[in-house]
Order: sequence, then C-alpha cells, then structure tokens
Amino acid sequence: MLTRCNLFIILLLLSACASTPTFNTGGVDRSLTPRGVTAEPQLAGGKYVLWGGTILTTINLKDKTQVEVLAYPLDSDQRPQRHREPLGRFILERAGFLEPASYAEGRLITTVGKVAGTLAGQIDASDYRYPVIAARQLYLWPRDRRYRGSSVHFGIGASSGGHWGGGVGVGF
Repeated sequence: MLTRCNLFIILLLLSACASTPTFNTGGVDRSLTPRGVTAEPQLAGGKYVLWGGTILTTINLKDKTQVEVLAYPLDSDQRPQRHREPLGRFILERAGFLEPASYAEGRLITTVGKVAGTLAGQIDASDYRYPVIAARQLYLWPRDRRYRGSSVHFGIGASSGGHWGGGVGVGF
C-alpha cells in the first residue's frame, strides 16, 4: 500500500521527469509546412511557424547564422520525429553567432519564427528553394539518444517464481 509520503515522492519524481521546453506559440500557423511555404511563399510571408528537424549545416555570416534544417513532424513535446516522413528543408536565421560545434549536423532543433521569404540554393545538382525562418525562439535538443519522452508504468502481477508484487516505474 502506498503511503502519503511515497505518493508525494512519486508525484515529485513525475513532475521532474515531465519537464519539456516551453514555446511561445502565440500567432503560430500550424498549417504551414516547409514544402507548402516553398510552393506558395506569398501566402506565408510574415506568418509565424513552429518547425523542427535535423540540422544539416550551420554557417556563420558577418552578423547572423544560417542553419539548414531537414524538417520533420513534431511530437507533443515539439521534438522532431525522425522516424516520420520529412516535410522539406528550411533555413533558420538567427542574429549573432551560433557555435557550429553545438549546432552540428545531426542534432535536433525546434524553432518558433517568422517566415521571412525564400532563398535559392542547391542540393547536389538540383536547384532548391528554401523557406527562411527568422527565429525568435530556438531549442537545441540534448544529444541523449535514449530520449523517448516521459513515461510511467504501473504493474501488479506474478513473477516467474510465482510471487505477487507491485511496482511503479518512471522512464525517461
């Protein structure tokens, strides 16, 4: 039987595990995707988006940094889901210097920003038009590859030795 003290400790642990980044999503148009903006940039100009994906390259210019991102759908924590179909590419622009060693190829990133137009580029020998996002908020996901979101498991049952027991598990 759980005592009040044990229940309090469990709730405290669960609240610590549930921490995720908070994004200011006021005014965000969730219907916009990188491919949609590329197809009709005039309809998206000045709108805010919440996008994320895998960093492909990071280039520091004189007064800003450009990060090329392969976009993926986001989960409920706004973390990019690499196992899903990509949504296209975009260029994230941020004033100032971002450390390329931190914003490295393969890292996951989520951003809230304003659609600031498009930029012509190339992927191998193919021309490509990138939506450009002026980032107002960035979140660089930790490198921990074990992340699966918060999960809680309760169970009562017999073990292989025939003993009954109960348990509470908290996973990250």
